[in-house]
Amino acid sequence: MADRSATTEFFGSRAEGWDDRFPDDGPAYASAVAALGLAPGATALDAACGTGRAVPLLRAAVGWHGRVVAVDVTPEMLSVAAAKGRAGGLVRADVVDLPLAAAAVDAVLAAGLLAHLDDPAAGLAELARVTRRGGRLALFHPISRAALAARHGREPDPEDLRRPHIIAPLLRRHGWEPELLDDGPDRYLVVARRR
Repeated sequence: MADRSATTEFFGSRAEGWDDRFPDDGPAYASAVAALGLAPGATALDAACGTGRAVPLLRAAVGWHGRVVAVDVTPEMLSVAAAKGRAGGLVRADVVDLPLAAAAVDAVLAAGLLAHLDDPAAGLAELARVTRRGGRLALFHPISRAALAARHGREPDPEDLRRPHIIAPLLRRHGWEPELLDDGPDRYLVVARRR
């Protein structure tokens, strides 16, 4: 596992009460999960799941015969997820080195992930490795890039790799074909299909 001490420190100290800080994110999460087009019986990966806010939505989408694996590098976030009843498929792991077989999942939800990876290309390649051909990836944030930058007291970075003209070729280089690039005023959602 890469050194993720800064990430685990940041999120570990904020795990308790994390969901309370963002109480209105539910509909945006539901929309991102719906964009994955999960079928009953599918296997979904929640990459960098945090407190597992998407886990119930993913479980509902895959049904009783499906499976949800929720991975995060921060133990405190996973503890909060378990305490909220979002356990069952929680795994402490780094997204760039997943303990999953090749082509093990049908779809991946990655909420807020890319900005926390030292090597986003390696993360996208690893997500491609564990996703079956034709499976989908949703890179997601429940608010826009502009709103997120404002939350941190700055303007959006013109070199932000999440910008559509930057993320699309990066996805293609690492096994994904972009299908939706929504960098709108209300959310950020990129959906790509595994080639």
